[in-house]
Amino acid sequence: MLTLRIISPEKTEYDGPASIVSVPGTQGRFQILTDHAPLISSLEKGVVEYDTDGTRHQLPILGGFVEVQKNVVSLCVEVKED
Repeated sequence: MLTLRIISPEKTEYDGPASIVSVPGTQGRFQILTDHAPLISSLEKGVVEYDTDGTRHQLPILGGFVEVQKNVVSLCVEVKED
């Protein structure tokens, strides 16, 4: 299980467990699972998807960064407003 933290300039969008996280990296979309190698990557406009207890969530973003370290996934993103 991963700990996922999604933070935008306005608020904390999500802080809790997740089984899988999919992000729009600048070199292409990629997934993060438990025990993923440490990384830091920039994100481009797209949709962050994550699963919590079998429920899939989607968060449209304009860009940002992701850091993965020791099963903690931290996203600093600019959320796309409708």
